[in-house]
Amino acid sequence: MNNNPIRICYIKNFKKIILSINSKIEEAIKNLDESKQKIVLICDDKNNFLGTITDGDIRRGLLKGKNLESSISEIYNKTPYYLEDNFTDVEALEKLINYKVQHLPIINDKEIVGLITINNLNTNIELTENKDNLMIIMAGGKGVRMKPHTENCPKPLLEISGKPMLQHIIEKAKDYGFSNFIITTHYLGHMIEEYFGNGEKLGVKIEYLKEDKPLGTVGALSLLKNKPIVPFLVTNGDVISDINYNEILNYHLMNKSDATMAVRLYEWQQPFGVVNTDGVDIISFEEKPIIQSQINAGVYVLNPNCLEYLELNQECDMPTLFKKLMQNNSKVIAFPIYEKWNDIGRPIDLKFINQEK
Repeated sequence: MNNNPIRICYIKNFKKIILSINSKIEEAIKNLDESKQKIVLICDDKNNFLGTITDGDIRRGLLKGKNLESSISEIYNKTPYYLEDNFTDVEALEKLINYKVQHLPIINDKEIVGLITINNLNTNIELTENKDNLMIIMAGGKGVRMKPHTENCPKPLLEISGKPMLQHIIEKAKDYGFSNFIITTHYLGHMIEEYFGNGEKLGVKIEYLKEDKPLGTVGALSLLKNKPIVPFLVTNGDVISDINYNEILNYHLMNKSDATMAVRLYEWQQPFGVVNTDGVDIISFEEKPIIQSQINAGVYVLNPNCLEYLELNQECDMPTLFKKLMQNNSKVIAFPIYEKWNDIGRPIDLKFINQEK
């Protein structure tokens, strides 16, 4: 526990997190990533303060169909909390704590003159400090589309930059504080167990869940003997991404969700001109329109009660589980991601990511 007295801190380089209202969402993401401040301040052409952008604003925008090229003017918070320049430290602390925000801009006659936070900020709950949160990696598939690479090797052991893709997933999760893993296995599962063992060489704990028959992308969890008592993560064993596992878990908990699915915006351009009709009447034309949809990104957070909807040793995929939860009025939500993401489903995907790395 931090015993330092609570006090406000002034962010020295606040001008680096100011963006023009004419900027793109992609620029806001880059700013958030580089500054580590979790907030971007937005101003107009005359440097007047207009609002703020946080990670949550970006993800909500992506759910509404915005993309990285969209203007931040379409997603920013127009009514953020802020302080007038004549505030006292007591007033600032009260607002930071009562509003449950991490930062407050300081405004003087519409101009941004500063930014404050709290030294031992406790307003944004760091829910992932509990390392008991389990990560389950689904690695039992046959990898049929990856042949011939998978004829004598399970897909999760195929190498990316000299080490198995499964190791990339484990190490990324470890970076975010996760240390307890379960790997589900079926096809050539003994090879996975021989390679990773109990996880000691990676500094984590690994257990295995063996499928006697393929049980889909979630069915193997019906075999769990010791059910989790706190929300846990599930990821496909062939998804390589820069997803912050802490953020999706916090998002799940703060939204009081039963099940959360990471989703990603996918754009596809229709190769032909589209003719829109009403009966026999032509009403409009669209020249090779771009179609947008949210796709399943293969990373999830589940509450322990979700396991009650699985039948022992019966095949089930994750979308089917989500449908069952929805039918029973459970809260299921989407976590939109903009981070780098690769689904290694085909040989060309493996070739591409190795060239990229």
